[in-house]
Amino acid sequence: MGSTMIVPMEPMNHEEDANIVTHRFFGRRPKIPANMAAVPLLKKVMAEFLGTFILMFTQVSSIMIMDEVQGLMGIAVSVGLAVTVLVISLVHISGCHMNPAVSITMAVFGHLPPAHLVPYMAAQVLGSTAASFFVCKVIHHRVHPGIATVPGVGVGAAEAFFVEFIVTFILLFVITAVATDPHAVKELLGLAVGATIVMNILVAGPSTGASMNPARTIGPAIVTGRYTKIWVYLVAQPLGALAGMGAYVTIKL
Repeated sequence: MGSTMIVPMEPMNHEEDANIVTHRFFGRRPKIPANMAAVPLLKKVMAEFLGTFILMFTQVSSIMIMDEVQGLMGIAVSVGLAVTVLVISLVHISGCHMNPAVSITMAVFGHLPPAHLVPYMAAQVLGSTAASFFVCKVIHHRVHPGIATVPGVGVGAAEAFFVEFIVTFILLFVITAVATDPHAVKELLGLAVGATIVMNILVAGPSTGASMNPARTIGPAIVTGRYTKIWVYLVAQPLGALAGMGAYVTIKL
């Protein structure tokens, strides 16, 4: 099942506006907290690697024992809880993206410095791959094909594309609303994102695996060697993320 998440922007705080720096992007001036400069890029990248590793460790482990202990609901809840606690733990360091689609969208809309995009994405993919390898090869000593996100039986490429587009749209719509809007209740950020992950996995898990996250798709694909229609995920997710943030930016107060 899929997962992602995370949180879109750079570390947020409650400092006064005088402590906020801005920069122009396509004529807009999105705000980036000034204290992000206090966290070295290396530490942010390490946080993204560790966050993605922990997330994928939880997710892959849940899938590996699905037949023995839990079903779709168990996987959805375990992944949602992992996202919630990781957002609470890491958002002040790196923004806790754990998802290349989130990082791309944050960079496009001015919430992530462009120079940070490639290091963030590399850390996320490496974290996902390392966690998938560790769970399969070191803990369980077997590769479970079910950890890879591939369209379900009878699900075509077009259907899978739109499912992944929509669930990633929903994820970024919620992230944008709670994390970037000054009118939102910031204390509920982790809970809102985690609940969205659970909802999306329950809705889209049987058809596409509800990835919502290119790193979540790439890591297990490398470990299992299953690349079936992987382009669907790598294209639909960034597009859905961009559309989700764009939609909220359009309607926000």
